[in-house]
Amino acid sequence: MIALETHDLTVTYRKRPVLYGIDVAVPEGKLVGIVGPNGAGKSTLIKAIMGVERPTGGWVKVFGKPLRESLGRIGYVPQRESIDWEFPVTVMDVALMGTFGKLGPFRWVGPKQKRRAREALERVGMLPYARRQIGTLSGGQQQRVFLARALAQDSDLYLMDEPFAGVDAATESAIVELLKDLRTRGKTVVVVHHDLQSARNYFDMLLLLNMRVVAFGPTEEVFTTELLQNTYGGRLTILSEIAEKAARERVEKLHSKP
Repeated sequence: MIALETHDLTVTYRKRPVLYGIDVAVPEGKLVGIVGPNGAGKSTLIKAIMGVERPTGGWVKVFGKPLRESLGRIGYVPQRESIDWEFPVTVMDVALMGTFGKLGPFRWVGPKQKRRAREALERVGMLPYARRQIGTLSGGQQQRVFLARALAQDSDLYLMDEPFAGVDAATESAIVELLKDLRTRGKTVVVVHHDLQSARNYFDMLLLLNMRVVAFGPTEEVFTTELLQNTYGGRLTILSEIAEKAARERVEKLHSKP
């Protein structure tokens, strides 16, 4: 089963194309990372799949059906920068939002929805903060809450826009375990990701994107110097040097510990 398929998907801003003819077919039950340089259209692709950005060409299908018929099967985790953290809602309120899509018209949140929201918060370690205002949390905690909202949706396809950005190591590790658990349960997860070194280890498949699809396939086949060079160009050398420096620093810290 193909969980997510796009064909000739094109998006323009002010008559200027930012995504060209995206053809992708994501198999069900896979962890897929979308990587590419800044300005490559990674977040735009997620928004176009969700229907937040209106494509100027092409189409999207979710489990073989048009997007409008499948929105209830999609869970979405937006970028933290796109959220109004001053909005007066609690952690529990945000988690409950994930249950609204399956309530139907003229129905109110009941015990079943509250139980699902509590379970989702517990899975990400945020149940003790249920009454806290969302803006008082750390960046990592905020990201966990929005993951809980997506979990409360009990979706089949999850789209996540840079869930690892700006989080601490403990939160990153928790997110990785959550993604693996979703895969074990047969869910499909598509993640916009910015770190090449961890992308190699986190995902079953990679989509290399730079306004067009450079490559898409199993990570071990796509994560090659040639394809990454085609995606990042001269910036790949800089990224490699930064990654090597960070790796050396981690090793030095380990050896310096008593």
